[in-house]
Amino acid sequence: MATTDRQATTLALAHALSAAERGLAVIPLSRTKLPALRSPHRDDPDPAPCHGACGRFGHGVYDASTDPARIRRLFAAAPWATGYGIACGLPPYHLIGVDLDTKSGTDSSAALRELALRHLFTIPETVVVLTPSGGRHLWLTGPPDAVVPNSAGRLAPGIDIRGAGGYLVGPGSRTDHGVYAAAPGTAQLAPAPCPPSLLRLLLPPPRPRHAASPAPGDHGRGLVQFVLSAHEGQRNTRLFWAACRAYENGIGAALAAPLTEAALHTGLSEREARATIASAARMTGHRPAC
Repeated sequence: MATTDRQATTLALAHALSAAERGLAVIPLSRTKLPALRSPHRDDPDPAPCHGACGRFGHGVYDASTDPARIRRLFAAAPWATGYGIACGLPPYHLIGVDLDTKSGTDSSAALRELALRHLFTIPETVVVLTPSGGRHLWLTGPPDAVVPNSAGRLAPGIDIRGAGGYLVGPGSRTDHGVYAAAPGTAQLAPAPCPPSLLRLLLPPPRPRHAASPAPGDHGRGLVQFVLSAHEGQRNTRLFWAACRAYENGIGAALAAPLTEAALHTGLSEREARATIASAARMTGHRPAC
């Protein structure tokens, strides 16, 4: 069994490195499909929110990377890993996963076809990953300024969505239930753009404006720190996510300057930072700060 597990770990690392070469950020997974590395804050009596700012491994999808050296270190720290997860929502693909489940007893493929007919979209030819339970994962890409949330059954029964902050089990991963594999003829495809009509169904509705903008407080400082701790390849996505949360909580205008300064510190240009924050304001139904 130990030899088999070592072989599975070696194969998982090879598949993960191959995915990283395509620009997909990855993390090691255990046989349960959960991140293989436990949180370094699990024994803290009152842990503060941390998405990797402490510099240690064990922050789930926030550990994800395309850097081969970092990926090897992640797998070295988790020699029991037998699979890998692919982070969604990150550049260059801004991946969106459509998980067509079979375990709920519903025909999720038929539900997706019904949605396509009702909302006039067609699922393009794209990467399809077959799951051990008989389900399918469809890989789609989203625009850089759209943050698609994770959901389970919200779109239709049996259809789960993996978006920003989520991950997909990568093809070649071995779990307790079997092996994930790319569907024949799709392994070398690039993820196709999500149809606009489907994307509108996946995005949350704009939230109403707040009458007043309270002081940023601790939550604002946490969002700024979240941007400051971004690795290369995550900077724009983290800034957009933080700005969206700031505007949704009524502190967007007050936090625009601190978020811009944090983004500059990570290496983004002022023009990029301001454009990203303005996109977040528009996405959440607010007027961009001047």
